[in-house]
Parts: sequence; structure tokens; C-alpha cells
Amino acid sequence: MSEGVRLAQEASSRDPAIGLRAVRALRELADRLEALQVGNARDQGWSWQEIAVCLGVSKQAVHKKYGSGRRILRKEP
Repeated sequence: MSEGVRLAQEASSRDPAIGLRAVRALRELADRLEALQVGNARDQGWSWQEIAVCLGVSKQAVHKKYGSGRRILRKEP
């Protein structure tokens, strides 16, 4: 079973401790994936506006979060 499937199952647990830990792990995973894809988009020449539209946020919000290069996970050479 993949980690994502396991976390999704645990997030719906009746045990709040299990469910809340899974929710936290899913949030952290989503944050890492977002940073990875923002970096991917920027590497391919996407504008902050194009990225913002896909994420459903303002251009200013995405630029503030990732604009200085922090929090973007770069691919290893």
C-alpha cells in the first residue's frame, strides 16, 4: 500500500490521534509537492501569474511564498 493511500485511510480513522497525525502528514506532503511543482513551473519559464491561477491563489501570494527561492525544492543535478 502506498504511503498516500495509508495516510488517506488513517485520516478517516475514528481515533483522533491517528486521524490528526495523518492530516498533519498529508498537509506536509502537499506543501512539499506544491514547492516541487512551483520550482518545476519556474524552471520551465512559467510566470507567477500562471502558477497562481493553477493554485487558485493570487500572484502576490505565490510570489511571497516562493519568490525569493526559499521553500522551492530543486531537482538534484
